[in-house]
Amino acid sequence: MTEKKTTGNRRPARRRPRGRKPKPPASIGKLEIIPLGGMGEIGKNITAFRFEDEILVVDGGLAFPEEHMPGVDILIPRIDYLVENARLIKGWVLTHGHEDHIGGLPFLLPQLPKIPLYGARLTLGLLRGKLEEFGLKPGEFELNAVSPDETLKIGRHFTVDMFRMTHSIPDNSGLIIRTPVGNVVHTGDFKLDPTPIDGKVSHLAKVAQAGAEGVLLLIADSTNAERPGITPSEAEVAVALDAAIGAAEGRVFVTTFASHIHRVQSVIRAAERHGRKVAMEGRSMLKFAKIALELGYLEVADRLYTTDEIKDVPDREVLVLATGSQGQPMAVLSRLAFGRHAKLSVGEGDTVILSSSPIPGNEEAVNRVINKLYELGAKVLYPPAYKVHASGHASREELRFLYNLVQPKFFMPWHGEVRHQTNFKWLAEAMSRPPEKTVIAENGDVFELTAADLKKTGRVKAGALYVDGLGVGDITDDILEERQAMAADGIVIITALVSGDPVVEVVSRGFVKAGQRLHAEIRRVALEAVVKGVREKKPLEQIRDDVYYPAKKFIRKVTGRDPIIIPILFEG
Repeated sequence: MTEKKTTGNRRPARRRPRGRKPKPPASIGKLEIIPLGGMGEIGKNITAFRFEDEILVVDGGLAFPEEHMPGVDILIPRIDYLVENARLIKGWVLTHGHEDHIGGLPFLLPQLPKIPLYGARLTLGLLRGKLEEFGLKPGEFELNAVSPDETLKIGRHFTVDMFRMTHSIPDNSGLIIRTPVGNVVHTGDFKLDPTPIDGKVSHLAKVAQAGAEGVLLLIADSTNAERPGITPSEAEVAVALDAAIGAAEGRVFVTTFASHIHRVQSVIRAAERHGRKVAMEGRSMLKFAKIALELGYLEVADRLYTTDEIKDVPDREVLVLATGSQGQPMAVLSRLAFGRHAKLSVGEGDTVILSSSPIPGNEEAVNRVINKLYELGAKVLYPPAYKVHASGHASREELRFLYNLVQPKFFMPWHGEVRHQTNFKWLAEAMSRPPEKTVIAENGDVFELTAADLKKTGRVKAGALYVDGLGVGDITDDILEERQAMAADGIVIITALVSGDPVVEVVSRGFVKAGQRLHAEIRRVALEAVVKGVREKKPLEQIRDDVYYPAKKFIRKVTGRDPIIIPILFEG
């Protein structure tokens, strides 16, 4: 992972004495660093940097729901702080085009005035597609396409020197943020791939130069801080995919992240090399491929086919790139596994390649799909048994190498759960030149950076907003608890006509196999409360309580269950 040295007429660089480090630039004032997402989690990355009356924002991602969030589609970060200080935001820089870095922007940008956004061509291409998908007009936003190695002047106080870093998507950058306080290096997502598919290696010379100048703070990707060694290169995955596709007898189905343009390219090249026509299925796969083709990030020797066009093509000449790498119920691979796809099916002799690994929380869903594919007679290839996937994030040896280039005074592990952040903290503290201070940040923390110290000075409102259908923020933790309770114990609805001749009906769903006898007993308990309430002329609200609590107590005693009970009362 050392860069190739060149020779010429330039005077050789003077080596500084071992153990000595140049003084960082003179520090003036204080810089506030405010992570609003991406700390203690994988997803919804967004960080604000504030110096006096100016704010720089980096990324604006989303996260996917966990199993205990039924009905939730996605999670987006709360940006109350940015909304309250919107007039101070001078620029917004996007490191790359993954959903966890740009997926929240269609929800976040409409809350704010027009702000200059900077991102590479592919990043902005994907963002435009997302904005249009949500009915927004990209022309209404100030989107500025820049090189992954661009230098940007933002406001009076910020200069952002972008540097290319290899990752699982093209046009990915880290950032050197130059401020009056000093330099901050933000790695973005990265791994140090020596043989990337597009041939564009990480621009480590910029990182080394920043380290030579002096770096006050390093904010670095912690995702694989527990993983020893070096993350395999995409070139190694390409070789494994080529071998698997070449050995397949029947049709080949490949699923990977739709945004993993490098991986999609490797699959297409392997398919073409072995005489297979490539079809794509799945909305996100088609959308990403269309954008990548239009912008020149994806090359196809022949063309991409539709599923209708490959129906009569011999199995040995077919490859389908499909969505569903995370076991999503409505994605193509799940529908194939469970026999619910209208045009395609998987059977004996077919090969299915999962060129991905499950996001934490999706393991069970992916395993269910794999098992169903085996039941259908398919040959299923997936990591780690087969080397058909490699992470896009650096492992421990790469993190050590990067840290040694930067040699920061202070350190903030980022982009990972607490265990990942903590393991990177331990790794940094074991280096020959450990940081003077390492902080494990949480979303909403406000950190003050000066030449002398990095310290937490407060908190702002942070967390997640749940997106459920068209609703943003309509779902709360209380509602999720109710959904979990309904999923666990079901629901009982008691409807009563409150009059001189009261009538009570009971309906249950997802409760128990409630026969007429149990329903009759619940009806009797409720009817007694209604009759008593009418006789004593109680208000409707009190009668409702008199129905609810005895019915709840009775059901718990008889069944041992605690379903959601909804009494609905009408005056007759």
